[in-house]
Amino acid sequence: MISTAIRVARVGSAAELAAAAFMMLGFPALMLAALVPSVPAFAAAAAVTYLADHYLHHKGSYLINRLSKVRAGLSIRFLIRQLLLVLLLARLSLADDLIFYGAVAGFIAFYGLQAPHGALVTLIRNRRRMPVATRNVDLASRIRIPDAPPRPLLHRSAEKMLHLDLAAVTGVIVSAGMKSAAAGFIGIGVTLFLGCLYVLALVPYVRGSKIPPNAEKVLAAVDDWLGEYRPETALYFSGSKDSAYQVNMWLETMEQLDSRPLIILRERAILERMAPTTVPVICVPGGVHLMNMDLSTVRVTLYAANVGKNIHMLRVPTMKHVFIGHGDSDKLASVNPFSKVYDEVWTAGRAGRDRYAIADVGVRDEDIVEVGRPQLAPIETWQGVPEGRIPTVLYAPTWEGWDDNPGNTSILLAGENIVRTLITADPPVRVLYKPHPFTGTRSAVAKAAHQRITALVEKAAAGARGPVDAAAQDAAKAELARIEARIAELSGTGAEKRDEAEATRDGVVDVAQHEEIARLRAEWNDAYWRSFPAHEHRVITGAEPRLYDCFNVSDAMVSDISSVVSDFIASGKPYAVTDSAELGEEEFKRQNTAVRAAVILSNSAAELGGLLAAVRDAAADPLAADRKELKRYLLGPDEPTSIDQFNTAVANLALKAQTRNLGQESRIAATEAELTG
Repeated sequence: MISTAIRVARVGSAAELAAAAFMMLGFPALMLAALVPSVPAFAAAAAVTYLADHYLHHKGSYLINRLSKVRAGLSIRFLIRQLLLVLLLARLSLADDLIFYGAVAGFIAFYGLQAPHGALVTLIRNRRRMPVATRNVDLASRIRIPDAPPRPLLHRSAEKMLHLDLAAVTGVIVSAGMKSAAAGFIGIGVTLFLGCLYVLALVPYVRGSKIPPNAEKVLAAVDDWLGEYRPETALYFSGSKDSAYQVNMWLETMEQLDSRPLIILRERAILERMAPTTVPVICVPGGVHLMNMDLSTVRVTLYAANVGKNIHMLRVPTMKHVFIGHGDSDKLASVNPFSKVYDEVWTAGRAGRDRYAIADVGVRDEDIVEVGRPQLAPIETWQGVPEGRIPTVLYAPTWEGWDDNPGNTSILLAGENIVRTLITADPPVRVLYKPHPFTGTRSAVAKAAHQRITALVEKAAAGARGPVDAAAQDAAKAELARIEARIAELSGTGAEKRDEAEATRDGVVDVAQHEEIARLRAEWNDAYWRSFPAHEHRVITGAEPRLYDCFNVSDAMVSDISSVVSDFIASGKPYAVTDSAELGEEEFKRQNTAVRAAVILSNSAAELGGLLAAVRDAAADPLAADRKELKRYLLGPDEPTSIDQFNTAVANLALKAQTRNLGQESRIAATEAELTG
């Protein structure tokens, strides 16, 4: 019942739910105490509302945001509490007393301070918002970017300002109880003094040397840096905050380019969620700013998603434009007709080329280049189940998508059957459940199914029995704690969070530190899998451990039609794909290349026995040769390496761009010569 209430109220824990309940019940209690009237009851109810409100703000509760949407926001709640205090004074027959008029005047004056306070905070934040935010770009030597105001001044500033009324409210309540105005006037004086002090503390940060340079100077500094750095290959990306993974998957590839790389983002939310990288990053929210930016040295631009804002870059004729996508699969998104606007479309292997030919969406065969998948290098080739360990099966379904097509995900119709079959398998197998990060974001039905699957796995994990090496697990947990502490030390805890201007000025990655963090993350991954029994079922969400790490510890996978299947094929391990739309095995394989070497599951998951048999005994694996052939078809040859193929493709296209530009210059020069001659 509590879990249902938490889900309905969209709060994060039972403590948040309790705080929300106390706050909502506290205001009717305040009114009742004021009407009775009862000073002790009013004081108790006021304390409860203050504490509950503060706790919910501290936790960043979703409920706080919802209250503001229904006109019960922060300022309204404080105002209601103050009005009820005035009502208490009136009910205590103090309406003709000096403290009554003092309280009314004091609260009005206090609210008079909210306007300059809010205006100053907004002005400071707006002036410190950069027209172009950067990482790994040296702007500090070109323009002066001052330090941000102390974090306590701006962090949750409205809440802090309003809570200054605590002194006045306390003083007036004491006066009401003691029938003496002194405490009330002292409290009101303290509140107004602190409010004025808070406003005055903000004033220096809206003038003079405390203000970052204007947009014109910042853009000129960025252009100056671009002229010095002379980027050659750009990765361009635009999308929602939840799509940051689509650009993150290309960061390591960009770091390995032979040409000078640059990453161009369009949304600040993506920049905030982008993984650390040594590649220079420029975030340009404004289309006009981007179009005026000097990108004349860029010869190749890579696009990881088909979005409307791509047009701001596609309009530049001096560079060649390439769609690289964010995964390789048989989904319709992989053959989007929009792809024909690019000069080239790069696919992993022959399958991608054939996919466009079959779809007939206007992408010419000569514009398709096979470059492999550089991101798949960390995926290890299967050597069989290690002796002494039970097999591990990864269930990694995709999300429900933007429509209600039953073929989008197995979670809705087959998920529970798949997991139930796996956790009751005999001989036993370990189950890892790693859902897509978007699961349940659009469909409440998918979210509920995900929660039921999670409950199944967690219940099975609690009841599982097997050998336990407590000492080894304790040592691994200690190692995890050590590694996490070191990573936090190197990357920062977030307590010293910088604003956008400071992050732009100081956001240059230390290469040695970056490499140490990468090494520590590899050590963390190794320790993570050793920190619990090898037979224990697990639900894995969040960024760590990564999907490819789950691939490497698994012996087989169950998934849906998505890039996850194509990626897993790189391991050579057995896999199963669910025909959730019930097309039938023959038609399902005809429509989806990646399942040609898979065990095809119906929604009942009755066919899982074939997958488990292949994992337990190589002789019972009739699809091994098919998987090897399919791997080459989907992902290209193992040699040369994918990153070498990728760099070659970049170099070839850059040469085409340069040839085109030289040709244009020659034609322009010839035309001018004719006109002047």
